[in-house]
Amino acid sequence: MERKTKIHAEDGKQDLKITREFDLPLELLFKAYEEPNLVEQWMGTKVLKLENKKHGSYQFETTDPMGNKHGFNGAIHEFVPNQKITRTFEMENTRYPIQLEFLEFEKLTNDTSKLTIHIVYRSVADRDQMLKLPFAQGINWAHNRLQDIVNNLK
Repeated sequence: MERKTKIHAEDGKQDLKITREFDLPLELLFKAYEEPNLVEQWMGTKVLKLENKKHGSYQFETTDPMGNKHGFNGAIHEFVPNQKITRTFEMENTRYPIQLEFLEFEKLTNDTSKLTIHIVYRSVADRDQMLKLPFAQGINWAHNRLQDIVNNLK
């Protein structure tokens, strides 16, 4: 099965770009990142906090198949509805350093939209280490769930 979420990681660079086109109007795609109950559904995480505003923050928690809890958090630096979110992302209690994420939302047609995520890592080695994880499969799976769940809101 083809992955609809594309990851472009240029050799020797400490960043990557993720793109995905959705069969969703722009407003619904953005809503999937804005509303805690939707985030929980498509990401499969518990939203402990989600302050969608400049200088806001977020905190998520997920439980792995062994019952271990894992935390994720970050600070929101820019929040422009239906356009962009700039934030940090940290996986708590891991060796992975904080990353910077630029999410851009684009209207393609009245019924389709595009999400571009530009992630900057502290180093090339950190980025390459992240790519060794099942990162591509995970984000594609999450975006497929986002499409299915939010599609029901149309």
